[in-house]
Amino acid sequence: MNQHYREARKIDPSRGATLGDGTPNDADRIEIGPTQLAFAEWEAAGLTLPNLQKMREYRWKRLTQHVVDRDYGGVLMFDPLNIRYATDSTNMQLWNTHNPFRAVLVCADGHMVIWDYKNAPFLSSFNPLVREVRSGASMFYFSAGDKPDRVADPLAGEIRDLIAEHGGGNMRLAVDKIMLHGARALESVGFEIMDGEEVTEHARSIKGADEILAMRCANHACETTVRKMEEFARANVGDGKTCEDDIWAVLHAENIKRGGEWIETRLLASGPRTNPWFQECGGRVCQQNEIISFDTDLIGAYGICIDISRSWWIGDQKPRPDMIYAMQHAVEHIQTNMQMIKPGVMIPELTANCHRLDDKYQELKYGCLMHGVGLCDEWPLVAYPDKAVPGAFDHPLQAGMVLCVEASVGEVGGDFSIKLEDQVLVTEDGFENLTTYPFDAALMGG
Repeated sequence: MNQHYREARKIDPSRGATLGDGTPNDADRIEIGPTQLAFAEWEAAGLTLPNLQKMREYRWKRLTQHVVDRDYGGVLMFDPLNIRYATDSTNMQLWNTHNPFRAVLVCADGHMVIWDYKNAPFLSSFNPLVREVRSGASMFYFSAGDKPDRVADPLAGEIRDLIAEHGGGNMRLAVDKIMLHGARALESVGFEIMDGEEVTEHARSIKGADEILAMRCANHACETTVRKMEEFARANVGDGKTCEDDIWAVLHAENIKRGGEWIETRLLASGPRTNPWFQECGGRVCQQNEIISFDTDLIGAYGICIDISRSWWIGDQKPRPDMIYAMQHAVEHIQTNMQMIKPGVMIPELTANCHRLDDKYQELKYGCLMHGVGLCDEWPLVAYPDKAVPGAFDHPLQAGMVLCVEASVGEVGGDFSIKLEDQVLVTEDGFENLTTYPFDAALMGG
């Protein structure tokens, strides 16, 4: 390999062996991450990069402590987002969501083992916290066929031996999303299966300092991406051919350009398709003098979810008074609810004291008024009063949580809906709204 090629693949030779986030200054590195474009934009914006080694260690310690606090021998994870949290490694993430071929065990002493695809044992080699790499966790029918026990039984035996060595022999094992055969195999070797999701959701709910820095970077990239989408929409809607999918494709492309990873939904709609909300984007040609509403649900740089929503008025006329009122009411809703956010507030208090939407908007209101966010939409959910389940979320807010504050405002039988959502950090003395993207001036009555 000649020297010229080796120099060409460097991200930035002037920075030395590592980048600002502590990762190798080499485009051939294994872990996926931000692109040169993202790094340049963050530098121009004056953002501080996270230290990924410290972020990974924080997450590993959180998981281990939650295992110890519950007197479990370990936590066994199949959910690819939990695996990402534990190891910061990825492997065909979307395929893995419906074909669970990976697993990670974090034992009570912190010993961490990953079972990965047998042809890709190297994908977590950048993280020294992963102490062992094995294979053999694919128990789903496509892979195991009519002999799932040929996989499940040996895996259960391996886990039993690991817990004996690194979990103090404690047979109380937290497990998240496991195939039925796997659960039975674990029970057959003596494990008492505990709720792994309860462990991981609580561990993930408090973000460390470097996670927050990563989220600020991901948010900047997302908002830059949304701005590109808005510029495209305003330049092309009304040409007789630009459809919802054309606009949505900009979000995908610009997210990937900055090292983002995927988008979890297809929630962009135009005109009358915005009501009722949750119609997915498609081939409808967008028209002038209509509303476009969307929800990013975007897994961006560093695998961080940025979940924000906006509604835009596209056209040369003014929006109707009922549209302006709905928009102003939606803004009042999320901003009033945001003021309740501070450490120590119980989640049922948020429900009981929330801003109430007008009666005409009640039936089509959003499914929750707030929810947690991190690597994806996460615990906790803050329900509206008429949907709250007593005892389901009797927990206080804590500094380091991040909540998305929601509003969906539209009338039954109407021809539009307003969708707004901001991402908010719980601080030591209150909150910080991480979302800076402006509300549409025309819909605000400007």
